[in-house]
Amino acid sequence: MEKIRLFQEVFGQMPTLDVSAAGRINLIGEHVDYCGGLVMPASLNLCCRVIARRNGTHFVNVYADDLKVTATLDLNDLEAARSLGWGKYQAGVLDVMKKAGARLVGCDLYYSCSVPFGSGLSSSAAIEVATAVAMYELTGEAYDLKETAVLCQKAENEFCGVNCGIMDQFASAMGKKDSAILLNCKTLACEYIPFALGKYELIVANCNKPHALVTSKYNERRQEVEEALSLLKREVPEASCLADISPARFEEAKHVLSGKILDRATHVVYECARVKEAADALKAGDIRSLAALINASHDSLSKLYEVTGKEPDALAYAARETEGCIASRMIGAGFGGCTISLVEKGKTEAFKEAVGKKYAKETGYMAAFYDTSIEDGVKVKHL
Repeated sequence: MEKIRLFQEVFGQMPTLDVSAAGRINLIGEHVDYCGGLVMPASLNLCCRVIARRNGTHFVNVYADDLKVTATLDLNDLEAARSLGWGKYQAGVLDVMKKAGARLVGCDLYYSCSVPFGSGLSSSAAIEVATAVAMYELTGEAYDLKETAVLCQKAENEFCGVNCGIMDQFASAMGKKDSAILLNCKTLACEYIPFALGKYELIVANCNKPHALVTSKYNERRQEVEEALSLLKREVPEASCLADISPARFEEAKHVLSGKILDRATHVVYECARVKEAADALKAGDIRSLAALINASHDSLSKLYEVTGKEPDALAYAARETEGCIASRMIGAGFGGCTISLVEKGKTEAFKEAVGKKYAKETGYMAAFYDTSIEDGVKVKHL
């Protein structure tokens, strides 16, 4: 009720809709979604909540309760919003929806986001999916959540200039409570796997270092893997993406690559293989094998893909050295953001204290630890 009262304070009217879309963790499969690979995300209780009502105009007013900032988007001139800071992602979603033939209406949208910004937990995807669902619900148009995820990815690619893959938006839109999603990013085929970790639980930690390099380096990595694929096609002409190439086939063909391009492709090919093994391990309840794969994923991201950086490395390796922890790795685009760790139940509080102290000593930053659960991706309530 508190958010509804605050909506009234900001917009002077009662809202009619309450929508949320989740942030996500990714158990394994990092920096492979844009290569057509397999990933294994899950949607979190941390989410972007949008409280909304139609306003009878051709303007969309967006307000962020944490930033205390408002932006006004003109549905007749969404291009003008490309220069915005806050509001750009919402405008991108509306622009893509409009071009796809969706009906748009003027409305007031109040955003309350518990997904930490810049954390690698996909706050941008949560904002995008929540915006799209809110608009569909306000107009009464039928919509498909999988198609909504694809539209939101397109908005981030084309309007916002971030060359992301589909995983974040898909997990935000399609997540299910207590389930991981084994997602084929090439075909969008998915399988839900019970998120059961036995005597371990998942701890999410934020290194709290601003990651200013993330967009430029992310786009740079995309260019590098596209170059790798172009070269590998000489040997593997049937491959439409790097994920089509098995480790055995890659070993036969990798002589056409060298230097950093070889490193990037090696990460992608073997990370895709790790996801398949991790899915089998999770289904079998073999958490020790899952842990080894999670650790190998981080080491590859650090040494071959070079997207971790000092702080995520310090946080992950401090976690691994702490009693009760069997795995830890960076998630998200990198250069900051969060780690996930598998920690024995009953030892989590001591783990947080020990890792927090060691991390602060090594980096000067204070880590934040989040109490998380695996929840449904999208929730809708009409008021």
